[in-house]
Amino acid sequence: MGNDLMRILKVAAFAVSGYASTEGRQCKPFNPLLGETYEADYPDKGLHLFSEKVSHHPMIVACHCEGKGWIFWADSNLKGKFWGRSIQRDPVGTLSLQFEDGEMFQWSKVTTSIYNIIIGKIYCDHYGTMCTKGSAKYSCKLKFKEQSIIDQNPHQVQGFVQDNRTGEKVAMLVGKWDEAMYYVLGDPTTKLKCYDPMSEAILLWERDNSPSKTRYNFTPFAISLNELTTGLKEKLPPTDSRRRPDQRHLENGEYELANTEKLRLEQLQRQARKLQESGWEPGWFQRNVDGCYRYIGGYWEAKEKRNWEGIPNIFGQRSDFPAIREE
Repeated sequence: MGNDLMRILKVAAFAVSGYASTEGRQCKPFNPLLGETYEADYPDKGLHLFSEKVSHHPMIVACHCEGKGWIFWADSNLKGKFWGRSIQRDPVGTLSLQFEDGEMFQWSKVTTSIYNIIIGKIYCDHYGTMCTKGSAKYSCKLKFKEQSIIDQNPHQVQGFVQDNRTGEKVAMLVGKWDEAMYYVLGDPTTKLKCYDPMSEAILLWERDNSPSKTRYNFTPFAISLNELTTGLKEKLPPTDSRRRPDQRHLENGEYELANTEKLRLEQLQRQARKLQESGWEPGWFQRNVDGCYRYIGGYWEAKEKRNWEGIPNIFGQRSDFPAIREE
């Protein structure tokens, strides 16, 4: 098997793996403020990510991530539908991944629905078709099967990698978005009915099943994303999510203070639409001719110099901003 085929298989598995973290996390997240940013910097892994809320109506968050030999970028928006006992979310936007040799892959997310929001056990499901288009030799199409009431084997994902030139199916992918993904070389559908493709399936990705007993079903890694040490606090811009007072109070268990700050920030958020309509522009992203937001650079350089001149204090912190609890 060539490196080209292994690459598309891994990209497809990466696209599926992002849904595994949604299991047991049906709580409403914090709605970012216009201009709110977040960074994730891991120099030891050669990886750094930066994101910014670039539009309030519609609500769009753009991100840019660089690693060893690749660049990833995306912007996301959701169109919602309310069906009485469930909520449907249809993602709008494209995710792009480009390698240093120039090969690019682009895909869009599938539909997400949250059920039993009024009565019963709440749960979410992801369904639809995910097409990963490759600019070179291969592309991939995956089908996320919608869960039915009597489904005894939910969360199934199945699809094929195809040769862009001939249309030939060169590999099959099968698994579950909350468990693992496997691949089988060739097209198993052309073989005898008694053939079991799982007899030759090779593990491509598997979810980390370490127990998570936290309130919001967060993994230790997810919890660490909001950590704000003294050294980091001095370097971050005033727009970084870690500086949100309502979020920090909630993490500290100070619920009344968290609610007070939530109401105050919601009042600030109501001004965001007028701000956007008056000509506000994102600080680090720019919309291109295709309507997509691309990173224009400068953030990491500004952080290195600790130069946040012109960056607004969107959270309007007061002197009683919650202290950071360090173990």
